[in-house]
Amino acid sequence: MERWTFGEAPLPAVVELAAVVRDLTSTVLSLERTSPELEELTGMLRDAQARIARAVPADPAPRVGAHPTDDQRVYVDHSRDIGDYNPCFPRYEFAVDIDGTSGRGTVEFPVCYEGPPGIVHGGFLAVFFDCVLQQLNCDLGQAGKTAELSLRFRRPTPLLTPLVVHAERTIDGGRIHSRAHLERDGTVVCEAEMRAALGDRAALPVVSPRRP
Repeated sequence: MERWTFGEAPLPAVVELAAVVRDLTSTVLSLERTSPELEELTGMLRDAQARIARAVPADPAPRVGAHPTDDQRVYVDHSRDIGDYNPCFPRYEFAVDIDGTSGRGTVEFPVCYEGPPGIVHGGFLAVFFDCVLQQLNCDLGQAGKTAELSLRFRRPTPLLTPLVVHAERTIDGGRIHSRAHLERDGTVVCEAEMRAALGDRAALPVVSPRRP
């Protein structure tokens, strides 16, 4: 089955940067006090951001739809692996099972996703499940806009701990019903359910490709 995609692939350099930023954020959050290296790095990053911003299109709106302009930015595909290029999103591994209705993956949350001491913030768990369930639907070739996402926190979800996610979905008429749960050593720590309106791929707006 053809995977559902919508947008351009991220730049390899952006993928590499995301991993560095995520690791750096987790590291500096553990500092007891500031350091000359941190202050120097902050200044270098601020200067680099200002220089890079000169190459960014003036209009922050994505180049999506029938009337794109050169002043708008490229839209990067959000159907899967968002954490690979955006450090604000958790990074995980996920693949569809051979049965074609479910999937399985792994995740380990670093310190930058902490809420209570040593525990993953519940909001990041919601983002994680939203990404996983949408990826499952996209990989299975039928997806749509999220109408409802609910979580049940069974146990605290620990940081820096290998976790396993299981996800499955069914389609009933024009609705997609997806479920997932996160396990630690076989014990469920969090569950999620999502309902989405089944989308029509032909009705998606045109996404302008990257400019040369």
